Amino acid sequence: MSPPPLPGRRTDPPVEYCATIVLRSPATRIDALAVIALAADSRVEGAGTLQARVPLAEGAWAEVELPRVGEPPPLAIDVYSTVSDDHARLTALALLARLEASTAWNLRPDFVV
Repeated sequence: MSPPPLPGRRTDPPVEYCATIVLRSPATRIDALAVIALAADSRVEGAGTLQARVPLAEGAWAEVELPRVGEPPPLAIDVYSTVSDDHARLTALALLARLEASTAWNLRPDFVV
């Protein structure tokens, strides 16, 4: 755990790494967040806001990209990590496996595995 910042010192936000899963099945953003939370045995934080997210692991969470009005699938499930790019990708693959086991969704990683 890092010490608190000294008074008057600027603190930079943590770097965020992202790995995207593409959901090619029809789903709304709200439904997708609820299903992700259920599959990950987690909860939706900030439900009903633009910043809604599902905590996945220490330093990692999932967000569902807002589709444009009338935009059909695919939806993007972005898995963010403050740890590393590898952490984001491994967490995304673990989420993808859990979603495939618990849904009939058509999913694929949008990164090299």
